[in-house]
Amino acid sequence: MLSRRHFCCSSALAASLLAVDRAFAADQCSVMTSERQSATSPDDALAKLKAGNERFATQNMRNCDLIEQVRATAGGQFPSAVVIGCIDARVPPELVFDQRIGDIFSARVAGNVINDDIAGSAEFATKLAGAKLIVVLGHSECGAIKGAVDDVEFGLLTGVLARIKPAVAEAKKGASGDFTAKNKSFVQAVATANARLGAERLTAMSSVLRDLVAGQQLKIVSAMHDVATGRVTFLD
Repeated sequence: MLSRRHFCCSSALAASLLAVDRAFAADQCSVMTSERQSATSPDDALAKLKAGNERFATQNMRNCDLIEQVRATAGGQFPSAVVIGCIDARVPPELVFDQRIGDIFSARVAGNVINDDIAGSAEFATKLAGAKLIVVLGHSECGAIKGAVDDVEFGLLTGVLARIKPAVAEAKKGASGDFTAKNKSFVQAVATANARLGAERLTAMSSVLRDLVAGQQLKIVSAMHDVATGRVTFLD
């Protein structure tokens, strides 16, 4: 039988641990502010996404009050990163990187291709809105990549797939065998090349982004998401 003193001590310890847990949860779920964004370096922003993907892949995601975050971000947004990804329903950046409202800018287009609209959006997100990192995120089993590999023509999608052709050509260099969408390893090679070339294309297209990178205010990287495991592998 517990003594009153032992019970009180146990209760006090439990209350203390609960308070610590709540404080930790509050810190984990606190929204990005102007001050926090300013104090975040490009490497910090990258580490944040890597840690978030580890939580996602190991089923240890944060449990935050999203409506509270809606209220907290109503007056402004201060994301630390931009994720340029595919429209594939299996690769939502906010979930893949365990981010919450106000944490990242997300631009999505079939095949995570880079065009003027995407590059211009990235200019806004970085130069004007303060994000420190851009991730061009490709993924395995990408339908757009398969379409580009097999020379699919379909309405306006044809023009989108044309932007993946340089990656198809890149993946063919020094390779041999079946260059069709039936070859999973070739499709993966094209998707990887497409993400990497997309990151390079951003600075080739945009003097704004190029200057930010040169001034070490911005980092641009590419990455691949595995739709079978949930894990993201950074290529740079």
